[in-house]
Amino acid sequence: MGLGPLSTVRLSEARERARAIRTKRLDGIDPIDERRAARLRPEAKLVTFDQAMQGYFAEHEGVTWKNSNQRRRQFLTHVSAKIGKVPLRDIDTTHITSVLDPIWKDKPELASRLRGRIEALLDWGKVRGHRSGENPARWKAHLDHIYPARAKAQRAKRERTGRAEHHPALPYVKLPAFMVALRERTGSSAWALEFAILTAARTNEVLKATWSEIDMDAKVWTVPANRMKMKREHRVPLCGRAMTILRQMAEIRRGDFVFPNDAGDGAMSDMALLMLLRRMHKQVTVHGFRSTFRDWCAEQTNFSREIAEQALAHSLPDATEAAYRRSDMLNKRKLLMAAWDRYCTMPPSKVTVVPIRRKGRASL
Repeated sequence: MGLGPLSTVRLSEARERARAIRTKRLDGIDPIDERRAARLRPEAKLVTFDQAMQGYFAEHEGVTWKNSNQRRRQFLTHVSAKIGKVPLRDIDTTHITSVLDPIWKDKPELASRLRGRIEALLDWGKVRGHRSGENPARWKAHLDHIYPARAKAQRAKRERTGRAEHHPALPYVKLPAFMVALRERTGSSAWALEFAILTAARTNEVLKATWSEIDMDAKVWTVPANRMKMKREHRVPLCGRAMTILRQMAEIRRGDFVFPNDAGDGAMSDMALLMLLRRMHKQVTVHGFRSTFRDWCAEQTNFSREIAEQALAHSLPDATEAAYRRSDMLNKRKLLMAAWDRYCTMPPSKVTVVPIRRKGRASL
């Protein structure tokens, strides 16, 4: 840290300044950070975390993020109540731990994801001139000395509770009865939820679907890479009931989105589907129906694991196998989704669960 030019600062003054700086270090104050903070433009002192959050979200929503609503809910629920009114320039490790301490043990995945998002917001604030110095939300050589890694925290939670943390899902044997109740409801949210179940797609993929992605003649929905978790284009074969839903939505089309919001000027909120499930008194998540589909594939069909995983747009765990496999097995997946359609529309009274005995790996 420079103490001033030799032409201006006498040796005795430099010694006195050095002594004052060392005293601050003993008191836990970083004099370089203090000096940088003093140089910040005056309006930076007035920017709170919540105000910075609004600016940060305004620059990234709809541009670089797929799940803006989820990020906003996480910040409002877990961060704003704790440090929302704190000036961004004053946020330190104590503030970060006040957010993470209550959730790291019981919700390690959420806590880890939230820490990374707070770190990104604080980095943005530094670039924008709202703060200076080290990022108190950084993990390496900082918070990793306080918290166990996410994988270890999740393992400890499983050992403590005796169960893994999954999205609550409906057992597949109860699905036909649920689908009957769902089809008794009208409106875009009910059709969107049914479409998500029939295609085994993720919520964001369904709610952001546009008509340009749908080939009604080929009965294929092509989800672009920028909306896929694995960042690869994904083709979805559309079963009979899914096509019926699309024709219903086409009759009331109000823009580019297949499932628009009430105003018709944007996509439907994922909360609409979750609230629908709550009104139906189902303590499950939309994402959980993908697990329902996967369990049904494994226990009630002879379709191979690879076809089921491709239907869910999962990546292959073996990098070598992934490099050689170029086909998306669309024709075989058409058969799988047709079978899933038949099961979803089956009268509940005809549902039977038959164990499938396999020798080796079954395939179709």
